[in-house]
Amino acid sequence: MEGVKHPLRAARAATFLYFVLAGTLIGTWVVHIPAVEARVGISHATLGSLLVLLGLGAFAGMQVAGPLTDRLGPRLVVPATGVLASATLLLPGLARDPWTLAGALLLFGFCNGCLDVSMNAHAVHVEKAYGRPVMSAFHATFSVGGVIAALAAAGAVGAGMSPAATLGASAALGIVIALASARSLLPGTPATATATPAERAPAAERRRTAGRIWILAALALTTMLCEGAANDWSTLHLKDVLGAPASTAAFGYGTFAAAMTTGRLLADRVAGRFGSMAVLRYGSGTAAVGITIAAFAPSPWAAFVGWALFGLGLSGCVPQLFSAAGHADPAAAGANVSRVAGLGYLGMLAGPAVIGWLTHLTALNHTFLLLTLLSATTALAAGVLRPGPGATPEPEPEPASSRH
Repeated sequence: MEGVKHPLRAARAATFLYFVLAGTLIGTWVVHIPAVEARVGISHATLGSLLVLLGLGAFAGMQVAGPLTDRLGPRLVVPATGVLASATLLLPGLARDPWTLAGALLLFGFCNGCLDVSMNAHAVHVEKAYGRPVMSAFHATFSVGGVIAALAAAGAVGAGMSPAATLGASAALGIVIALASARSLLPGTPATATATPAERAPAAERRRTAGRIWILAALALTTMLCEGAANDWSTLHLKDVLGAPASTAAFGYGTFAAAMTTGRLLADRVAGRFGSMAVLRYGSGTAAVGITIAAFAPSPWAAFVGWALFGLGLSGCVPQLFSAAGHADPAAAGANVSRVAGLGYLGMLAGPAVIGWLTHLTALNHTFLLLTLLSATTALAAGVLRPGPGATPEPEPEPASSRH
């Protein structure tokens, strides 16, 4: 039994490393945005337009990587996309003009989208092998990777290293991590070859599953739209609406991000005891309460409470949606995750813009009521996480006696 458990633990550890790698790559790029902008000599407006290409590239990569992972297996696709995502991190640091930067961001976004979906598809296989929820912890380590990158890259910038040197060093380290972790991934036999006759659902069942996947994708869009809005507007909310000094306002996003990471570290235990539907329903409900508190907060301290509840509530929602998509059909886990992740990513990109547009109609804090509505809607729709008639059962809540 121990011989069976050891490879599974190694696969789980390797998956953690790939999530940390993905978070580190994105975090390293974010820290270097001002330096790259100055090097290329572009305005904020031009940079904003170019960043759209990064998002579009990521979305395209997600759609490519899902079916490719199903066809070739994650053991081949995950390391390959990890190497490519790491290598393309260097490209923005080498850009000399807006055109080369546009190409660099498009390629970097594409490769990161591929890595995102393939590693999530592998995480689904790991979770299925464990027979209990483990997805949220993977997403937590993505956030940890971003923090590590921010601290390391900030130190490098402070030491006077050029963007190309720092991005190049991070790229080289990422390639090493991607290759070194590959051996521990689960065997890369494509799901279509290993699915049992019971798992090969008839056409009518597959159509019902496809409809369920698009509902999961719509919920991922609303949930990640809320997350994207918090990323860009929480600090401005404290500064512009509540009059907090810049040093205090920065804790608005910090509070949200810390609560999000903490919640993801705990969400697997909650899902293991009460089920993924409960995590989505009560998590979204908590998020709705939290953002409403933030919207009407009379002071920064009340706003901190609201943003913390918002982050804590949202923390476990996306991992449950990704997990449900991957378990819905073992033969198409990658493709289903790509649909949910892709639409969710569009929501993440749209969130800041939607709130920005609404500020032309009402005060910033009042626009947050849209996030209340979206979170409440997600809570009401949480029943979609009940496995469909022909779906592969998702990890079930553990009885109290089996937990240790």
